[in-house]
Amino acid sequence: MENLMIRTETVNDYRAVETLTREAFWNVNVPGCDEHYIAHILRDHEDFIPELDLVAELDGQIVGNVMYTKSKLIDEAGNEKRILTFGPISVLPAFQRKGISRALLEASFAKAVEMEFDVIVIFGNPDNYVARGFKSCKKYNVCVGDGVFPTAMLVKELQPGALDGRKWFYHESPAYEMDSAEAEKFDALFEFKEKKWQPSQEEFFIHSSSVIQ
Repeated sequence: MENLMIRTETVNDYRAVETLTREAFWNVNVPGCDEHYIAHILRDHEDFIPELDLVAELDGQIVGNVMYTKSKLIDEAGNEKRILTFGPISVLPAFQRKGISRALLEASFAKAVEMEFDVIVIFGNPDNYVARGFKSCKKYNVCVGDGVFPTAMLVKELQPGALDGRKWFYHESPAYEMDSAEAEKFDALFEFKEKKWQPSQEEFFIHSSSVIQ
């Protein structure tokens, strides 16, 4: 990975990023995927953060991408805290497990600190993120609106002590809301790929459906 370059995405990268996102997620969590459509619509939302939209380029080929949006935490007294959420984060299958996602994340963490953000909350497989400093949301007393601590909700303090133990409720940006019919139309603009089941979808279901007591 000596020739790996991390830089911000440009307009000319859009199609390549959407294509690699589709390749990275196809049939992984569900039959097919819609992450490439999410990447497509995020860029036009007010919560999207262009400075944290990074691509990994290797020998002139874009092989990875991460995108961020603003989100927020609200405590029981109604106080709001501005935070970050990332996703999708994508690496072409042929280049996975080579440190590319780690490089993207570390570069984005450094930039986020420069921008004076101090907390990131995501939904993801803990196996993929605990090595990057993420911990269970319950350890930081961060829950969703009904007071539940989802297993897949993970928190990283970019500044130690940024969360003080009070109960926080996570509010994801509406940027991630999408129309399934529009996602299908968008996917039809790409090369045909067969939708099918594979074991990773059961793993995704378990993680995304479970909570921590």
